[in-house]
Amino acid sequence: MKRFSAYEFPEYVDWRPDPEVQAGFAATITRDPERAALIDALDDDALVDLYRGLVAARLHDVQLKRWVKQGVITKAWLGSGEEAVTVGSCAALGPDDVVGPMIRNAAALIERGVSLVDCFAGYLGTTDSITGGRDLHIGDPDKGVIPPISHVGDLVPVMAGCALAFRMRKEPRVALTWTGDGSTATGAVHEGLRTAAALGAPLVCVVQDNQVALGTRMEAAYRGDFTAYGAAYGAMLLEMDGNHVLDCYAATKRAVDACRAGDGPVIIVARTFRMGGHATHDEREARELFDDAVYRHWGQRDPVGCYETWLVEQRGVDRARLEAVEAEVAAQIDAAAEEAKAGRGVREPDPATVTDGVYAAEAG
Repeated sequence: MKRFSAYEFPEYVDWRPDPEVQAGFAATITRDPERAALIDALDDDALVDLYRGLVAARLHDVQLKRWVKQGVITKAWLGSGEEAVTVGSCAALGPDDVVGPMIRNAAALIERGVSLVDCFAGYLGTTDSITGGRDLHIGDPDKGVIPPISHVGDLVPVMAGCALAFRMRKEPRVALTWTGDGSTATGAVHEGLRTAAALGAPLVCVVQDNQVALGTRMEAAYRGDFTAYGAAYGAMLLEMDGNHVLDCYAATKRAVDACRAGDGPVIIVARTFRMGGHATHDEREARELFDDAVYRHWGQRDPVGCYETWLVEQRGVDRARLEAVEAEVAAQIDAAAEEAKAGRGVREPDPATVTDGVYAAEAG
């Protein structure tokens, strides 16, 4: 896909496929027979849909960064480099399942059918979003997207509650959420996992291990191994390559199927890397956390580039078809961004409604 030198990480701007990395990408697909069968069942249309999701996620972030540089917004929280975790997981869900994304999983909104205009409007604080302009953490329960809050980790018990409700009502539905490696330090994550495991709730919790929490390298804050969570909570635990959209799809499909069969919850550990800062405001400082070799290593494993190369070279998908998908998505992103930006000054929150939806105990 097209690269944007002004908005993307330098390792992505001049990205070229590496034969050794691509060989590893292909080997991952066949390493586990069960996952290989799930991937093999995907036809070309389904495979191209995954590509569409990755491209939409990347271009969504490019647009947000463009707004930052133009002064439209002050900062943005990006999922660039980690798109496969979100897109692959969402592809494994059914239409009646629900997700609870972190802000870095904004691609989940797109995958579940929340309009791009709403996605961008959330950043602009206009009233044409579910929060009425009060918060950029948006979602749409009618589309199965539970809006997050800025308290990272808190969605785990919330989604455990959704999953428990499904089990109590005997509905074959699954709740899925993501939590970062850093947010596993919060009590809410462990309360949610313990409750879900004790009650057999159909919850899939993806621990998105991108190796850094805010501005702290993970080894400075955590000496354990996330794969121990399965035994600790008495839950099934799977691992997946967080930069490999097909592995993310297959691992999550395995987890979702287990939950529907009454074997939930399932914890998935996704190995990936945060290429940028906590948000756009600290990218320079964040780049100083790791040696350049680390960025080169993960940059070569760009989820979009590696998958695009595999589709063309291994699956035989016509490159022109992928270019057409990219052009279509780019046009949709551009149009949605312009429509959302047109709402500034027109759909501004009314100060008189500032206490609407706010609840407090009466003093005294």
